[in-house]
Amino acid sequence: MRINNDSGLAPSATVITVSITSLMLVWAVNFLVGKITLRYIPALTLGCLRIVIAAVFMVLLIPICRRLPVFQEKARAARPRFTWRDYWTFAYLGFFGFVVNQICFTTGLHYTNVTHSSIIVGMGPIYTLILAVLFRLEQATWRKATGMAISLAGVAILASSTGGLAHRSPTLVGDIITVCGSLGFAMWVVLGKRVAGKYDPITCTSWSLIFAAIMVLPLVIHQVIAFGPLFTWLALPWQAWAGILFMTLISSTLAYLFYLWLLRFVEASQLTAFSYLMPVSATAMSIFFMGEPGAWSELLGGALALLGVYWVESARGK
Repeated sequence: MRINNDSGLAPSATVITVSITSLMLVWAVNFLVGKITLRYIPALTLGCLRIVIAAVFMVLLIPICRRLPVFQEKARAARPRFTWRDYWTFAYLGFFGFVVNQICFTTGLHYTNVTHSSIIVGMGPIYTLILAVLFRLEQATWRKATGMAISLAGVAILASSTGGLAHRSPTLVGDIITVCGSLGFAMWVVLGKRVAGKYDPITCTSWSLIFAAIMVLPLVIHQVIAFGPLFTWLALPWQAWAGILFMTLISSTLAYLFYLWLLRFVEASQLTAFSYLMPVSATAMSIFFMGEPGAWSELLGGALALLGVYWVESARGK
């Protein structure tokens, strides 16, 4: 692992490895935290609240981030005056990357289990590759096609691995919704590549999140009122409030900024290699701590899905 030391003293390879592993574990824990929080708060309410609170927190963090050495060089590059076209760009990035992704993730997790959700989300590079080929940003090769076929076969096995039809229907609905959320995030990645050189990461992320919060604000107000009066919210147990804070502040805002910090010293392909820890860790923790059954067919489907991702990403790493 080669570490770039062009901006002062860079952390050691050990620190980088521990940091990446910790980040993937945080995202793995997010699945369990989300599942627990959904016991107390409706999925749509939780998904919308997560976007609005994250936007407020991000706005508060911008002045602090601008002063950090790791972000100063990129932020200093250029700060053009925004036009309506720029705002339109932030709006559709916010829609796909946060509104579709976050709401579908939360709603899908409500119906499916942690194992299915984490593996489907872990296939993000496959969804991104499919859209990149459709948008002609990448060329389809036999290796990429083979990897996509293996991953999609794994998802098919995963989706059909739960009991009979009566037991499988809710999980299948949750899997489909989760796939829609992952496709939304893949759209955010593909469309974001087109403007990556124009905006620095903090500007693009914060403005996209602000527009996403504006989009869901009427829905948030409706969901909060429908959930009940103030004493109903105050009666929520500490697990619900801790879940909201973890999913909003830690796994979303802080984790993303931490991801940007890591990209300062390692390549994106190296971060992708560690992404396999996320679904594996989430599945193991769901079995041991939440008592979710782990069928052999689920393990087979998950293994095939991740094998397909590895098959594609290993070629990119070379």
